[in-house]
Amino acid sequence: MFPATSYRFRGLIALVLLLPLLAVLIGPSPAQANPRYASIVVDYATGEVLHASNADARRYPASLTKMMTLYLLFEALEQGKVSMNQDFRVSPHAASMPPSKLGLRAGTTIKAGETIQPLIVRSANDVAVVVGEALAGTESAFARKMTEKARQMGMHSTTFRNASGLPNSGQVTTARDMATLAMRVMRDFPQYYHYFDDQSFTYRGQTHTSHNRLIRSYNGADGLKTGYIRASGFNVATSAVRDGRRLVGVVMGGRTAQSRNAHMADLLDRGFLRAGQLQLAKARPVPPVPAARPTRLAVSDAMARGESDAPRNVGGILVSSAQAAATPGPAAGGRTGQWGVQVGAFQAADQAQSLASQAFSRLSGDLTKAQIAVTEVQVSDKKLFRARLVGLMEGEAHNACQHLSRQGMDCMVVRPTGS
Repeated sequence: MFPATSYRFRGLIALVLLLPLLAVLIGPSPAQANPRYASIVVDYATGEVLHASNADARRYPASLTKMMTLYLLFEALEQGKVSMNQDFRVSPHAASMPPSKLGLRAGTTIKAGETIQPLIVRSANDVAVVVGEALAGTESAFARKMTEKARQMGMHSTTFRNASGLPNSGQVTTARDMATLAMRVMRDFPQYYHYFDDQSFTYRGQTHTSHNRLIRSYNGADGLKTGYIRASGFNVATSAVRDGRRLVGVVMGGRTAQSRNAHMADLLDRGFLRAGQLQLAKARPVPPVPAARPTRLAVSDAMARGESDAPRNVGGILVSSAQAAATPGPAAGGRTGQWGVQVGAFQAADQAQSLASQAFSRLSGDLTKAQIAVTEVQVSDKKLFRARLVGLMEGEAHNACQHLSRQGMDCMVVRPTGS
């Protein structure tokens, strides 16, 4: 009896000693442990969201801001407004920027082509201001141009106040908007994308190395940008390619650069796995969904892309009502019912309907007024079917997406036109 009791007592002590270690190793999820956390992973070719957590929550971009600074520089180069050999003057304001910086002196010049690597590799704040002043006269005017360009891209939750990402309470964005920006940089200026893979550069005899260790450590990663300020935590936007498929991920609010990088690697691994599973699913027949009664509803291409949920008269797209006697949501121009939630995109309509039906089955209460919408849209050379729940008010759409996320379903809130 005594030896058995002794063994149990020693086992209990061992368990008590082990629990703190397990807590450290396992720990809470990033979203639970860190109020600054947000993330998203997107299939570059299709725009399909493979993972999203707090993707529409306002966050500080930090030096991810410089992706927009670079976008406008690339645009100016493409349009011939500046040349790679053009001298950009360094103002006292630019030279006064805090680190990270290249250490430019007021009154000197740097060529436009020489600013690209310092912005990406060194994340140089002084260089960001030099570029902004060269393109718009002042940094504040350049920030307005950055915000205007963000709106044109559909980045409705982003406002820029400076060219660098240095702390400013009015400079906010979301993980989804940063993913949009990363993909637009890659899609619109592929001739400059190779710079985002650079690990070092030499300027006037001094060599600078990259902060972006994910490019070295993650198989397939080839860009884009890191960022950090105290208010944001550690941010990163990353693109990676495996087996011909490119994913773009954004993680915001990391507690350390190492934990942020490890989490991004895990999200990309799961994204590639899920993308492969979805590809296999598309090749298999899908059992019919018990049925909701199909109706016809006109849905705009903008809605199908995620820019709007306001119906327009652009032709009939199949929409299945989630309720036996349901009617379409409010017409365009109505004050409510124009928001939606997207839960996936597929190459076959029946697969999109199946996922949307699964999502609807997990809703309860007032959210069951939603309608299942399967919308067809052309993305590049591919036809896709978006799986959505539509006819919701703004708060209902956010509540529905949060409810689905807690149950392990990735989703995105889709806003109406003009909002």
